[in-house]
Parts: sequence; C-alpha cells; structure tokens
Amino acid sequence: MAAGIRNYSSQVADNLSLGQMGAIFEVGTTVVSSKKIIAIQFVDDSTFTTLTPSSSEFIGTASGNGDAITSSHTFPAGLTIYGQWTAFTLASGIIIAYQGSF
Repeated sequence: MAAGIRNYSSQVADNLSLGQMGAIFEVGTTVVSSKKIIAIQFVDDSTFTTLTPSSSEFIGTASGNGDAITSSHTFPAGLTIYGQWTAFTLASGIIIAYQGSF
C-alpha cells in the first residue's frame, strides 16, 4: 500500500484497500483516465487497448513488471487482478474497475 493510506484509521484504510471509493462498470471502448484503480474484475473475457500502471511495479500495456500487455492477451471471465492503475481502455469485454487510494 502507498504511504497515503496510513493517514486513515485502520477501518477506513481497510475499506479503501477493498475498493470502497466506488467502482466503474465498463462495457465499451471508452477511455477511462485520471482514476485510481486498485482491482479489476472481469465479468466477460476481456482485452485491453491500454492499461496504464501507476508505476513500473505493476503490469500494464506501456510499461510495468514483466512483459507489456497487448490486445492479444485475454483475461478470462471471473478473474480479478490487483494493482494500481490510472487509466484503461478496453478493446473488448466487460469489467468492473474498483477505485481506491494509492
């Protein structure tokens, strides 16, 4: 967790880390940016055009840990990934992106 979450009580910090700052239900290819996404749940098999990590510690399309994600990488329905992202664009699929604090 990022240092900023330490400014909250234990209960509030737990809620923030679990996506209690809201969620985004995305079914299209609209650019979603300027967000703090901490988890992505895949409702349908999905691919990304862009998935922008908050730092190189997290997976993404432009940079990140390991190989870059491309639109040929399919995330299966039912999977949830955790990390820190600031923007995404779906190429296909349906997701719920949970917002948090980092």
